[in-house]
Amino acid sequence: MNFRTLLIAGIIGTSTVMAGCAQTRTQQSAGEYSADAAITAKVKAKLLETKDIRSVDINVETFRKTVQLSGFVDSSEQIARAVAVTRSVEGVESVKNDLRVKSR
Repeated sequence: MNFRTLLIAGIIGTSTVMAGCAQTRTQQSAGEYSADAAITAKVKAKLLETKDIRSVDINVETFRKTVQLSGFVDSSEQIARAVAVTRSVEGVESVKNDLRVKSR
């Protein structure tokens, strides 16, 4: 290979890597991902501390500071409590509630 071919390959490779780091509507930058992971960890910890919620049945996911709660709980009161606890966590901008009450 000659120098020109290597240079072009390097430019194409660098621009491909840079494009992979750019954020889109459905993807996050590395900084956003880290911030969201921290929010998820804080929410899970806070739910674990809350005695009247069975938090092992609650899935927590965060995307751009919006926390989604999903899973099954025993009552609508537990749903309201989980949403309130989640909203109280620093960094949470909104909560998407997909929790459901278990059928008996």
